[in-house]
Amino acid sequence: MAVQNDFSKGSILSHMARIALPMTLAQFVNILYNIIDRVFIGRIPDHATEALTGLGVAFPICTLAIAFANLVGMGGAPLFSIERGKGNEEEAKYILGNSFNLLVVIGVVFSVVMFLVKRPMLYLLGASKNIYGYADSYLTIYLCGTLFVMLSLGMNAFITAQGFTTISMVSVLIGAVCNITLDPIFIFALHMGVKGAALATIISQAISTIWIVLFL
Repeated sequence: MAVQNDFSKGSILSHMARIALPMTLAQFVNILYNIIDRVFIGRIPDHATEALTGLGVAFPICTLAIAFANLVGMGGAPLFSIERGKGNEEEAKYILGNSFNLLVVIGVVFSVVMFLVKRPMLYLLGASKNIYGYADSYLTIYLCGTLFVMLSLGMNAFITAQGFTTISMVSVLIGAVCNITLDPIFIFALHMGVKGAALATIISQAISTIWIVLFL
């Protein structure tokens, strides 16, 4: 990057505040748009209760994907920061590249494995015959875009690690705004229901991923 953030200069508290505040706001936005997602699904005519329950059944699997993304992002970003602090830019780039590759591999393997065990997993998590169709519809589309979810979450940590917390926050905002915009279009205008909610989510994450990768 042409612009550098030198954490060796200035107050530690000011650096902490500058990094923590945008990150906190980003997390708030992330939670908010997940809530709004459910608000839209809850307004699906005739089948709102079943659709929301199906989403709830599928959500633990989505959370597992997020956990793997955080595993790589939160594990790799501190190592990346340490090497940059030492002035080892090539080693830092190596860690960044390996983390990206690891996210791709985990994303693909996770999607394939979950496709294979999707039906028993959903029933294990509490799906009934009436609910299974909604959970399966959401999860099937979500798994197709799991790679984007992992890359956007995992690689965003490396933007934060360089001190560009505002850019990191904008990355989350881009996904949130796109998701909130696309939800009513896919769910209601195109009558896709829970499939529309899942499609809006992965498209939003894909757009966020493009922004993050281009910045990095």
